Amino acid sequence: MQITGTHINYYLICHRKLWLFANSIQMEHTNEAVSEGKLIHETTYMQRPSRYEEIQVEGISIDFYDTKNKVIHEIKKSAKLHEAHIWQVKYYIYVLEQNGIEGATGLLEYPTEHRTEKVDMSDADRAQLVEMSREIEAIISKEEVPALLNNSRCKSCSYFDFCYINEDEDT
Repeated sequence: MQITGTHINYYLICHRKLWLFANSIQMEHTNEAVSEGKLIHETTYMQRPSRYEEIQVEGISIDFYDTKNKVIHEIKKSAKLHEAHIWQVKYYIYVLEQNGIEGATGLLEYPTEHRTEKVDMSDADRAQLVEMSREIEAIISKEEVPALLNNSRCKSCSYFDFCYINEDEDT
């Protein structure tokens, strides 16, 4: 199983979402928030495609990579899941390192919030990513879907209808 930045992101958000996604149950195409995020990505920083490269390495796809300065640009709709976004970029840096690209950094960009944050990597982060990868593989290889998280952020998740189809109205 090739782990991607999406796996890292979902691991930090919800193990159930991670398991469903990794087991080919993908609902992102039905979610309005995901569509809005894609629109922001496509209509912001219009000059980027001519200045930066899209690269794909070991299952990850980096839309905007500045090869000269070794900077990953990751655009997100909002900072609500900030920690997951940081680790997704760190994973991209890690994969680049594993493929001989040393010294890369990342920029998390939230254009609707007019906010940018630099993302660096440490040895502790590398060790944490190795552990996360082990845990991700363990979660997605289980026979049964992980338990329902039942968190307030579930209502905006692309898997909400799938997860709550048999739940009471109260949840």
